[in-house]
Amino acid sequence: MKALVYTGPEAMAYQDMPDPIPNAGEHLIRVDSVGICGSDMHAYLGHDDRRPAPLILGHEAAGVIVGGPQDGRRVTINPLVTCGTCPACTSGRENLCPSRQIISMPPREGAFAQFVSMPDSNLVTVPGDVSLAKAALAEPLAVSWHAVRLGLAALHPSADRSALVLGGGAIGLAAALALRAMGVEAITIVEPNETRRAFLTDRCGENAVAACETSHAIVVDAVGYAATRATASALAEPGGVILHIGLGEDMGGLDIRRMTLQEITFIGTYTYTAEDFRQTAAAIFDGRLGPLDWTETRGLSDGAQAFADIRAGRVPTPKIILTPQG
Repeated sequence: MKALVYTGPEAMAYQDMPDPIPNAGEHLIRVDSVGICGSDMHAYLGHDDRRPAPLILGHEAAGVIVGGPQDGRRVTINPLVTCGTCPACTSGRENLCPSRQIISMPPREGAFAQFVSMPDSNLVTVPGDVSLAKAALAEPLAVSWHAVRLGLAALHPSADRSALVLGGGAIGLAAALALRAMGVEAITIVEPNETRRAFLTDRCGENAVAACETSHAIVVDAVGYAATRATASALAEPGGVILHIGLGEDMGGLDIRRMTLQEITFIGTYTYTAEDFRQTAAAIFDGRLGPLDWTETRGLSDGAQAFADIRAGRVPTPKIILTPQG
């Protein structure tokens, strides 16, 4: 098969790779659409020791089962593979499974390829009237769906339902969509990139600004740098909630004294549960998350250029979808 392989910092090669061989209980899936994630970019820049080169990246995917009794079934892929038997898994918190694996991280190759192998339990059937490109957004949308669900559960019932989202990439926009789907209407997205900010405003209808100084009950940090954590801890209102999704850098930024004195809840949130993924897919299929028309599509063979364009800030859309079969 053809695959886009990460070969070293800022280096991607479109090359032949062995077809995956499904394990027991797994299906071979012909990948139709796969998104470029921020974590793929971290690996591309050489900033993620969990993803050493050479490696096939990509974990936001949808496609069609090839062979076997389910041949032709259209599916979106939950890339988080868990043991199913530990206390985290049996309590519905699969994202905390100590032996969790995710495709695009050893030992599992990713979906920037023509084929990928996945367990049946990780697949959600996609209705015939929903495009697989849209279905591939289930993974990044589920990340924010999970975070917003946790944040609203932690927010005091008396708090106003206003939210500030730091970062207007796919995860930040997904957070705004999830917030709105769960009843929060007053949402502001802070996005410093002028081109992307204009896209969020004009194409997505979001309230996107270059900066904000107003406090909010919920602050979502979809970037994860010291500077954005500093903004989050400054602008979360007393009794508010910070949802930290971004993994930009490890240390710094939080005003722990203010967070303690003002009883601000900080929630670090990673991926999603299997139920979050199913709920997100259902929300995509029934339109609760909007038209989801804010992506750009390119062929997998052009993937190296797509990474370079994202790196250079030349991409206004929050998400590039690659099509391996084109």
